[in-house]
Amino acid sequence: MPPTSVPPPAVPPVAVPPTPAVRLDRVSKRYAAGQDTYAVREVELDIAQGEFFSLLGPSGCGKTTLLRMIGGFTDPTGGSVLLDGQDVTGLPPDQRNVNTVFQSYALFEHLSLADNVAFGLKRKGVPRAEIRTRVADMLDLVQLAHLAGRRPATLSGGQKQRVALARALVNRPQVLLLDEPLAALDLKLRRHMQVELKQIQREIGITFVFVTHDQDEALTMSDRIAVMNDGRVEQCGTPEDVYERPATTFTASFMGTSNLVPGTYRDGRVTLDDGPELPVGHRASVPDGSRVNLSIRPEKIWLSDLEPGMARAAGIVRETVYSGPTTTYLIELAPGVTVSVLEQNTDRSRMEDRWSGGERVEIGWKPEHCLVLD
Repeated sequence: MPPTSVPPPAVPPVAVPPTPAVRLDRVSKRYAAGQDTYAVREVELDIAQGEFFSLLGPSGCGKTTLLRMIGGFTDPTGGSVLLDGQDVTGLPPDQRNVNTVFQSYALFEHLSLADNVAFGLKRKGVPRAEIRTRVADMLDLVQLAHLAGRRPATLSGGQKQRVALARALVNRPQVLLLDEPLAALDLKLRRHMQVELKQIQREIGITFVFVTHDQDEALTMSDRIAVMNDGRVEQCGTPEDVYERPATTFTASFMGTSNLVPGTYRDGRVTLDDGPELPVGHRASVPDGSRVNLSIRPEKIWLSDLEPGMARAAGIVRETVYSGPTTTYLIELAPGVTVSVLEQNTDRSRMEDRWSGGERVEIGWKPEHCLVLD
């Protein structure tokens, strides 16, 4: 009787990583050929399908130039732009499956809301019945179906922003580019639109690339953030990564408020200039004797009920700033070295319990909450 053949063991399938919605491969933009003045310098980024990705940085850092190169409005002087794996570096905007929402909205004042949203579909020759359906669906998505016949001049800023968003999304782009679209709105409306825009993005599931200089806006809306400075990406990560674990002094100072205290690092401790020696809770990746900045967020510092094991320092209260839900104390640790401490004003906090200028206090923080930045 012939031996029974044993089937070979099953080989597990190799996981193939998904193709990024946007890939920037060493993309650069120089102001003029032959000059070493860059708006964007060798940026490498992968933006995932369905991701809400923000380009964050101060004015002039290159974030809008980078967005324009993704959209085809500006040609790079080096590197490649890929959309869904296709190299589109040399293609004009109308041949890329992207749409852009600008800060100005650029609505057609002589057209109704419905006609504004339908404009791109009509130019593409989409059948009328399909246009009606898609426009109605999109106006319903942005909660403006009841205003379909109105003109833009009769709308509020938030409503105009939603019309511009509907006009871009109705074309079903692979990627939506947004260049500071909320900047013209007042603070209360801007915060409302941040939540609404994120909800719309989740519902439709397409990739959003969002440019902003507002740190709170980026933290509120993004799946990931690329912090830009001087044409480069300083750090890219989740909102928690870039806020809680900044990789550079620039990121720590730009993302919210951070105390950056100069000193000298040696064997897990930082000695402040003309001040105390403080433990940092971990071995820093810098040589002993290095000049460093010790980064501690104001909300991570305690002014009362200090716990055992905390790093501690004594200082003098130089300023007290009451801001409704919080109070900020500016505390001098050494000549020329002042840190800010943020405390919540709970129902147990009373005005008579607050520290006054000139008082000597002891502050503390958990060593793991401070970072050593070269």
